[in-house]
Amino acid sequence: MPLAARVVLATRNPHKLLEVSRILAEAGLGVHLVDLEGFPDVPEVAETGTTFEENALLKARAIALATGLPALADDSGLCVDVLGGMPGVLSARWCGHHGDDAANLHLVLDQIAELPDTYRSARFVCAAALALPDGRIELAEGVLEGSLARVPRGGNGFGYDPIFVPDGQVRTTAELSPAEKDAISHRGRAFRALIPAAARLLS
Repeated sequence: MPLAARVVLATRNPHKLLEVSRILAEAGLGVHLVDLEGFPDVPEVAETGTTFEENALLKARAIALATGLPALADDSGLCVDVLGGMPGVLSARWCGHHGDDAANLHLVLDQIAELPDTYRSARFVCAAALALPDGRIELAEGVLEGSLARVPRGGNGFGYDPIFVPDGQVRTTAELSPAEKDAISHRGRAFRALIPAAARLLS
């Protein structure tokens, strides 16, 4: 596979581009990853699926067709046991509108505010998909188990990172260094699981 193989990540979130670029580089997948900022005419892809896998595939397929390039996409979110697995696929718009990380996070905290620590279990789930313009696809999943802190802590990461404490940790994922987070994160696990198939398809 050429070191400069160009792959589009289906996001306009610079934090996600940086995180996925780090994960792929650390795992040895030599691609030039770009996001959708370089494709202003590509419309947003509606996440109409009911699972992370469906949404990741929807985005990857749509972006591969729109750009004519291999496309990576992921759908990920926070699943809180006592909330029946929600916010789940609604994680990015749990507060009622898309992309307000602080409002989403504080709504979850408000919903479980009175619960003891034993009822604050949760997990981060990520589905990662690769789609080629010719229709070939690959899919992988990563999960990180943990629990929810009572107040946000840490300035790294994004989304629900400031309230998520991975099992075996006392720090939130927002208090971990980027390298520490990548090593255990749901997104890191999903994209690393995807890499063998990606290397084969992109060769």
